[in-house]
Amino acid sequence: MTYETLAAALQDAIVQNDQAAWPALVAELNPADLADVLAAIDQPEQVIGVLQVMTLEQRADTFGYLSMNLQQAIAERMSPGDLAELVTAMSADERADLFNELDDKIRYALFKRLAREEREDLRRLASYEEGSAGAIMTSDYAVVQSGMTVARALESLRRTAPDKETIYQAFIVDDDHRLLGAVSLRQLIVATPNVRVDDLMAREVVSATTDTAQEEVARLISRYDLLALPIVNGGEKLVGIVTYDDAMDVAEAEATEDMHKGATVGKLETSLREATPYALYRSRVHWLVILVFANIFTGAGIAYFEDTIAAHLALLFFMPLLVASAGNAGAQSATLMVRGIATGDVTGSDWAKLFFKDILVASALGLTMSAAVLMVGFFRAGIDIAIVVALTMIIVVLVGSLIGMGLPFILNKLNFDPATASTPLITTIADVSGVLIYFGIATAVLGL
Repeated sequence: MTYETLAAALQDAIVQNDQAAWPALVAELNPADLADVLAAIDQPEQVIGVLQVMTLEQRADTFGYLSMNLQQAIAERMSPGDLAELVTAMSADERADLFNELDDKIRYALFKRLAREEREDLRRLASYEEGSAGAIMTSDYAVVQSGMTVARALESLRRTAPDKETIYQAFIVDDDHRLLGAVSLRQLIVATPNVRVDDLMAREVVSATTDTAQEEVARLISRYDLLALPIVNGGEKLVGIVTYDDAMDVAEAEATEDMHKGATVGKLETSLREATPYALYRSRVHWLVILVFANIFTGAGIAYFEDTIAAHLALLFFMPLLVASAGNAGAQSATLMVRGIATGDVTGSDWAKLFFKDILVASALGLTMSAAVLMVGFFRAGIDIAIVVALTMIIVVLVGSLIGMGLPFILNKLNFDPATASTPLITTIADVSGVLIYFGIATAVLGL
């Protein structure tokens, strides 16, 4: 059966409480797909029942794909013994993430039932600051002692492989657990058994410290095409790794946050599906209220030029077109610049070069759009209005583009997130400037 058929069958079996059908269906589904089905049910008691028919390994994998809110709800309803069994089987980083979200009473009950090694590892991983490499790293990494032969290294990996996140990359450490280098599983397999791993390892290893920002970790993994990035403490001792799949999760979270900022939406602590109406209201209301007052300046600009508008009412016909063009041009420039800054493609030293380049591009865009509206202006209101509209189009597109390009640079220089230079903010600024430019040119050209 296809995934869709299996998922639908399992969902129906859960809704109808057909527990006899659960084991066969869950055995056929991937943990990520199982998590999607369970999230759609969104009933913690039923989810716990389905989890109990899985093997411990499948249960832990599936649980890790569930949203943190659902994980918390399930953990609160499980017995301490069952929760400890599940947590022990989870990967170290996912275990720490869950532990940080539990209340003190459940933490205490869980801690009492964990083995000493798991307790110490959990306490250490849970202590790192949110958003740092330490908070997303795992302690389940493959390590080989310096001086080992290839044969001994392979034997060591064979023994420890079931407990490790990945063994495709092994890290070489000395007696003090300081990171010396890295060797791939492929190198070990094809090498002569009596060769020492020190002769095979790459000594120039890209690494990060526990306090490195998680987005920088994701960037390093992407830049150097790494399967895993070693994380060291202040003494260069290896304390964990961040795998590429965790880096992908970080990149997705950062991209989502930037998209929200780009639409002046505050940070959501949960997914859109799970967010409460109040959480959605709170995430959107602040900037909308600020932008309401910012738009008052647009009205003030129109009021200032009442005489010009009264003398030539045809000017109003073109105002939405011109103001929107300024905002659109600014939003395009801002999007390109914010993304360039986020990926490291653009730095502060590029300011002058990009400024003059944007003047050239925006001027060409303004001339093209001006030609498009010139004839409309002529047939709608005559040559004088057409000239005003054409000139305004060139200038507002140029000004809007420069605002869209410059604002992210300024915010970045002031150590603010450039994603804050969002489309609504750029559009509002472009609206005000567009109105003033339009009616200012109209007043000058029409001799009012």
